[in-house]
Amino acid sequence: MTSSSPAATVVACPICRTPVEWGAHSPYRPFCSERCKLIDLGQWAEERYRVPDPGDEPPSEGPGTH
Repeated sequence: MTSSSPAATVVACPICRTPVEWGAHSPYRPFCSERCKLIDLGQWAEERYRVPDPGDEPPSEGPGTH
């Protein structure tokens, strides 16, 4: 009889695309290593990534704006 353990979830490292098993034994998940984690942090610090700000949108023409 074989035990039916759930298959491990594997994700691609966001930086180098190396497969990473998602689990407690992968301390840098979703990254494959501390190096990739620090590269990502540096990209946030240099503002290469941005979260959209709804306040930056041009005002839409609605009723009464003519």
